[in-house]
Amino acid sequence: MAVDLYAGIPVSDYSAALAWYEKLFGSPATFIASDTEAVWELAEHRSVAVEHRPERAGNAMLTVFVDDFETLLAQIAERGIEPSARETYPNGVRHATYHDPEGNEISFGGAPA
Repeated sequence: MAVDLYAGIPVSDYSAALAWYEKLFGSPATFIASDTEAVWELAEHRSVAVEHRPERAGNAMLTVFVDDFETLLAQIAERGIEPSARETYPNGVRHATYHDPEGNEISFGGAPA
């Protein structure tokens, strides 16, 4: 079965969110879906959308598992964003959590080093 993922992040300040997510993901949005929604395609058939939805802003939680965890975190740090938390689980899996200015939780995970 083929699977596509389209995760949404609600925000109240759309223009500020665009700037922050451009830093987090390291590029402008892959495409602008509408006047209130921008989409980053992180990998084929795997996208994250930031959408102006003030009534739901600040409540998103998502984790993206990557194959080069430390390199990604270093690149994000070079762009001026540091994780609010980092941890390594007993099985060796690594996890870093970022919070956008509205409190949405965006995390990256990586396999044991």
